[in-house]
Amino acid sequence: MARWVEPMGLLHGRGAFAAVAAGAALPLEGGSAAFTLVRLIDDGQLAGLMPAVETPEDWQEAVLAITRPPQPFAGLPDAAGLGRPLVMAVLNVTPDSFSDGGRHFDPRAALMAANAMLEAGADMIDVGGESTRPGASPVDAETEMARILPVIRAIARDAPVSVDTRHAATMRAALDAGAEVVNDVTALRHDPDSLAVVAEAGCSVVLMHMPGTEPATMQEHARYGDVAVEVAAFLAGRIAACEAAGIPRHRIAVDPGIGFGKTMEHNLELLDRLPILLGLGCPVLVGASRKRFVGTLSGGKTPGDRMAGSVGVAVAAASRGAAMLRVHDVAETVAALRLWRASVGGPPQV
Repeated sequence: MARWVEPMGLLHGRGAFAAVAAGAALPLEGGSAAFTLVRLIDDGQLAGLMPAVETPEDWQEAVLAITRPPQPFAGLPDAAGLGRPLVMAVLNVTPDSFSDGGRHFDPRAALMAANAMLEAGADMIDVGGESTRPGASPVDAETEMARILPVIRAIARDAPVSVDTRHAATMRAALDAGAEVVNDVTALRHDPDSLAVVAEAGCSVVLMHMPGTEPATMQEHARYGDVAVEVAAFLAGRIAACEAAGIPRHRIAVDPGIGFGKTMEHNLELLDRLPILLGLGCPVLVGASRKRFVGTLSGGKTPGDRMAGSVGVAVAAASRGAAMLRVHDVAETVAALRLWRASVGGPPQV
């Protein structure tokens, strides 16, 4: 995919509807946002910056693709219909997670945390048994499964569950235990059996960008020319690999991998230019919660001090077209999204 359309000049709510009605903007993914400008990128070079409604004929199909809503993901409510992104709650069943210091390592503590997240408004629980922070030690599939399977079985009785893993054996066991989504930070590259497992299971999958397949060394590869275009091209390639393996596009979501093999500058540029990913035709998930760059900018020295900054990033991602947000602070994020939505377009659906 050498050509990219980057929506710019975003409007929301009443302003978006008025601009579309006046012929001055185009709807963004069929929702309550619109874009007034497009930046056209051809083979890595700027091909033009112009009003969205004046796109050259040979670019119009690519522009119109961004106006169409993606299909609902994993049987969950449509984000555009809700008026807010879906909220994926993070549940790390690990002793060494950067964000919670192992507070949920005990299965009973994990279940109590999951119930609290659901009551706070989470749409899905993302269960992981291997830390993927920079420098983290790898965990074998057997250890990972022992940590997460009892938790997944219990949660899946009452709520949608995704499994955060890069091991095919863990994916298969977690899906058998009731998980509905595979969330792989390596975009199904780490384990050669992963594509087949997801294809055969008929489940949905989140493909994330990360340079390489080892979190321990990913920061060594944080070098990009145009980070937004390179991340988009990588994800396009992984979507193509999934489709070739029998995983249809409507079962795929994409994640730019904030904090995974990126500097603070890369993270901020990806957030600002997030709409370029909408041209992939898949829901976009953003997981920036409690990341180090949030602490650097907000003054939160420890992950637990980064709630306010994380909520700010979540709202920024929502305003740029994110369909899902992966967060630790569920209640605060849900409240912020509700207020953001009300401020730009009236009270949201509850």
